[in-house]
Amino acid sequence: MPAGPRLLALVGDPVGHSVSPEIHAAGIATHGLDLAYLAFRVPLKDLAAAVGGLWALGAVGANVTVPHKEAVVALCASASDAVRATGSANTLVRGADGWHAETTDGAGFLAPLDRTAFAGRDVVILGAGGAARAVVHAILTALAPRVVTVTARRPEQAEAVVGALAPWAGAADLQAVAWADAAPAVRAASLVVNTTPVGTGDPDATPWPDAGDFHAGQTVYDLVYRPAETRLLRAARAAGAAVVGGLPMLVAQAAASFRLWTGRDLPTAAARDAALRALDR
Repeated sequence: MPAGPRLLALVGDPVGHSVSPEIHAAGIATHGLDLAYLAFRVPLKDLAAAVGGLWALGAVGANVTVPHKEAVVALCASASDAVRATGSANTLVRGADGWHAETTDGAGFLAPLDRTAFAGRDVVILGAGGAARAVVHAILTALAPRVVTVTARRPEQAEAVVGALAPWAGAADLQAVAWADAAPAVRAASLVVNTTPVGTGDPDATPWPDAGDFHAGQTVYDLVYRPAETRLLRAARAAGAAVVGGLPMLVAQAAASFRLWTGRDLPTAAARDAALRALDR
């Protein structure tokens, strides 16, 4: 661990909804570490100054959340293979000469899934931001899908994700589909993943309002974790689909980040309980 202030940070906009400070506080307390994890709301125009400021303050590392996961990569001295593949980072680790960019989103996303359940099946990704890039990369490299459809309200973003990740598609058909044309793909999918922030803090908001597109035999996975069960998940459950909320992914990606910073294992049960208490407030 580097000398100096033992600061860990979360950088994003917004960050007020985040329970990452509570998750990491559980790990810090368990291991008796001289660390503090603080959340900072940073507008995009101030990202470079914030990242440089954290370095100057001697911070140990940072998590990066929306909308900065892609822009932060260019501010780092080095990057992991997964970051170079996806163009997205959610974790900064202090290196000898600057920040090293990592992504733990893919590992976190896969943690609650049966990796054999979607081989040869169709998958739909709602959204095309940094989280979508990490999720698509994880799906292509770990789940052996038949078709992966990326759809977003801005078609050029979905096309950019597909173009960037085409080298990892293997035998899968990786395609971008316009949002207005995506309903058939949603109905045919075995796995539907919401990577957009729609629904965060709003139990009545959903990225996909047509609940008739969900059915038994599907898994609907919402990366949003506040509220714990979003409108999207309520609709999918009512239609007979299996559902996965965002909290298991959040804890799993936090555990991977915590190990990168400290070399210690995050106590996942304690971290999950801390997150749930924070969500109940």
